[in-house]
Amino acid sequence: MIVDGTPAPTDILNILGIEALAEYMVREVQKVYRLQGVLIDDKHIECITRQMLQKVEVIESGDSEYLVGDVLDRTTVLEKNIELKEAGKNEVKFKMMILGITKASLQTNSFISAASFQETTRVLTEAAINGKVDKLTGLKENVIVGT
Repeated sequence: MIVDGTPAPTDILNILGIEALAEYMVREVQKVYRLQGVLIDDKHIECITRQMLQKVEVIESGDSEYLVGDVLDRTTVLEKNIELKEAGKNEVKFKMMILGITKASLQTNSFISAASFQETTRVLTEAAINGKVDKLTGLKENVIVGT
């Protein structure tokens, strides 16, 4: 990809794909830390990058219940597409999204995990008002509650 200056992550995602963006993110973050003399294993940055790339936007709903513009977990849409394909129905078409670290942390399915990051009062209030139940499926929320 030829650009004048630093490429925008969304451009890398849209043109070169998710793998190229993940490699770019790891490389650029490592540059910053190495300048400070800090060594970090790539897997830690890859974990953060994976969280930043977990959401997709529906561009065609196919035969699903989703609406155009819905923002969903990538795994949810991929599972739905398997289900639709097996039933001989039209699959959901989507585009990948990249979220900032803060937004990615707040968009998790676990309100306990989201509350531990930022905007704790807002996240917990919203969860209480909406009667949310946290199924404690992730590592972070299980560490927080001590299980």
